[in-house]
Amino acid sequence: MGGLSESTGVAWERLRRLPVWLAPALLTLAVTLTGLGSAQLWRDELATWSAAARSPGDLARLAGTIDAATGPYYLLMHGWTTVVGDSTIALRVPAVLAMTVAAGLLAVLGARLVDRRSGLFAGLLFAVLPGTSRYGQEARPYALATMLAVLATLLLVTALRRPSWARWAGYAAAVAALGLIHLIALTLLAAHALVVLLAWWRGPTEAGVATRDHPTARRDHPTAERDRRVWRWLVAVVPVALLAGPLLLKARTQQSRQLNWVNLARLDDLTALPGGVAQSSVVGGLLVGVAALGAARLGRRALLPVSAVLLPVLLLFAAGTVVPLWVPRYLVFVVPFACLLAGAALAAVAAPAALVVVVLAGLLGLPDQAALRRTHEWPRSAPVDYAGAARVIGDGQRPGDAVVYSPRHSWLFLDLGIEYHLGDPPRDVLVTEDEVRRGDLWAAECPRPAQCLAGTSRVWLVVTGRHAEPLAAVPGAKGDALRAQFTVTQVWPRPGLTVALLTSRPDR
Repeated sequence: MGGLSESTGVAWERLRRLPVWLAPALLTLAVTLTGLGSAQLWRDELATWSAAARSPGDLARLAGTIDAATGPYYLLMHGWTTVVGDSTIALRVPAVLAMTVAAGLLAVLGARLVDRRSGLFAGLLFAVLPGTSRYGQEARPYALATMLAVLATLLLVTALRRPSWARWAGYAAAVAALGLIHLIALTLLAAHALVVLLAWWRGPTEAGVATRDHPTARRDHPTAERDRRVWRWLVAVVPVALLAGPLLLKARTQQSRQLNWVNLARLDDLTALPGGVAQSSVVGGLLVGVAALGAARLGRRALLPVSAVLLPVLLLFAAGTVVPLWVPRYLVFVVPFACLLAGAALAAVAAPAALVVVVLAGLLGLPDQAALRRTHEWPRSAPVDYAGAARVIGDGQRPGDAVVYSPRHSWLFLDLGIEYHLGDPPRDVLVTEDEVRRGDLWAAECPRPAQCLAGTSRVWLVVTGRHAEPLAAVPGAKGDALRAQFTVTQVWPRPGLTVALLTSRPDR
């Protein structure tokens, strides 16, 4: 143990000489880049790919039908993929960069609110969480929302300490961007409002955003100055209301279709949340325990990070008991604030001991880190091998072949998965209007499958799940037409999918 303490002590001395944000940012970058392209794009990322490949006009039509809340992110990804391409790694790099910046900003926020040690340990702990890797390796908006949540909070602290229109304008821009990227992340404004009101009533020091020796604390007595803070904050949130308001109204009209797979929230969902956002039950439990110690240590300085964790969670849970909204990953943006509290607890002990806790969190999360690099599906033991299915079709495809998917209107996006991995897929014989022309995530299929299949001699059938007799798994008129016109020549089971080659019956 002596050797371990000595080595961690040396590591701490080296860390002290660096800018507080550098080590957390570099560690996050290294962890999230590791195995970045290992897991296949999963269903939600396939939706991102489909949307990003569309023109701005087509994206506007998509937002009018479904996924309006994610529309600004899709537009951002459209510009990104136009420049760098749509490989798995290219699609995920924005999330990697966002989580890297989030870690650096978190360290700076911790240093501003508490001290340098707290910020450093908060950022390092954040870097090793499996959840940071999970959402830092996903082509979805959660990493960007996490970054913007930390940025907006840091800018709020800065504006409350030294109010100026320039600082409030920066805060306004960050909050507006946060709302456009992730509407639910706007619940963070409840925590911001609480801190602003307390700063107006009692001053920034009592609100936990300034220390006694900070210049703001000594000159914060005039009522006019406190009033200006409130009014400037109210003005700063006007842009988010103007930009995100219409988006929210449109998203509400799409809720029944967008979230038809979500159940109403229950009390046991709260107990499962730490494991959900940390992507590891044991690491999530460790984070909550250490964060609670940090909150007790900080006293009033814990107000901002505690409210930034609890208020979004409680607001979404309350809403989720009435309408189906409770999805743990929607709350990933609160994790940095829990890490900030944990960092404050770690700063109270010797540096070697604190670094040991960070390393322990990393080691406890290793099984989950490895699992999420195999698949992003849940549970991890149920991957969907789109690439494997596409290879089967690509290896055996002939000119004139067709492909049929069952089910078509599924959140697994069978057609998108095959199309992504197969540059020149067989003709989707049952499609009458593709998803782009429909302004949707799903294509429209022929109402009379038997007629649309006429004249086709070979069909590649892709169905969800494993089936020894895949034709029997196709329901309705589509299944009747396939069974009447084709026979199964060969079957290839793949994780989560079954591919079958159908050939026309000799008697037809």
